[in-house]
Amino acid sequence: MNTRLTTLFINGGLAFTVRRTVLSWMAFVLMLITPLAWGQPAAISGTLGAVGSDTMAGLMLRWGETLTTRYPEVKLQFQASGSASAPTALMAGTARLGPMSRPMTSEERDNFIERYGYPPLELKVARDALIVVVHRHNPLRALTRLQVDAIFSTSLACGGEVPIRRWEQLPATRDWSFGSIALHGRNLASGTHGLFQQRALCGGLFRNDISEHPGSSAVVAAVGESANAMGYAGFNHLTPAVHALSLYNDDGIAIPPDEAAIQSGDYPLSRYLYLYVNLPPGETLPPAEQALLKLIMSDEGQQIARASGFVPLTSSVLSAQQRW
Repeated sequence: MNTRLTTLFINGGLAFTVRRTVLSWMAFVLMLITPLAWGQPAAISGTLGAVGSDTMAGLMLRWGETLTTRYPEVKLQFQASGSASAPTALMAGTARLGPMSRPMTSEERDNFIERYGYPPLELKVARDALIVVVHRHNPLRALTRLQVDAIFSTSLACGGEVPIRRWEQLPATRDWSFGSIALHGRNLASGTHGLFQQRALCGGLFRNDISEHPGSSAVVAAVGESANAMGYAGFNHLTPAVHALSLYNDDGIAIPPDEAAIQSGDYPLSRYLYLYVNLPPGETLPPAEQALLKLIMSDEGQQIARASGFVPLTSSVLSAQQRW
């Protein structure tokens, strides 16, 4: 018999010590594998850097807070500098995540490809809409696309014949005794600004007397404080101080910006909200980023979007999203 084994057999105290050590190691191993076996979340840590849309600031932070509740060692740092800042940050490598309230332009995408050799991963994360708002006491309820363009633009690229500068030029407000229309909108860094110019003004030029604001909430607040005001903003910033106008579609039907019309795309200025990710082909994201994307695409994540004033994605859009 081996001398060490004999010693262990004879010396009961030593044998007990060894057995206790073995059992301790077994318990330690079980402690490590049990969460995996029972489907509990494994430890995830890290700081997520995101730069982009101020429209999505509240939504991104709510997703981040929910993620931190689940994984206390994960933190989201979000810089709301406007959608135009997202491609720049992604290309510079100062952020892996770029929330945008509009799709990247072909130039932005090409610049990214030139820098990295592959395109960014594009994910749709919620539905939203651009809305035109007026003061709560304003009798106006709907506008045509030509009227929107004639009000906000100088170039009339949508085909209007004359600019609309005063309330009496609109039939519904012919007796609205507030003279000229005071306009409010977003600044150049905003994805809302660019998308409204592209879709509502047919790519035309904005009037140069529009009061520009850094956020949609500021636009809505300004309109709510002035009876002669009109502005455009994101759907999730509606307040009781204003009401959103319906927009006529190509069939002459006035479509209100409600959840059903925004989700289906029937409302003419519906839009997706995006999250762009720097992900090299064939690679997988770090666990913290994976956890965030899984949350966003889950039922819980989409309900957070609804609670934040946005519209959840349809199941078909969610299922079609590219995997990461």
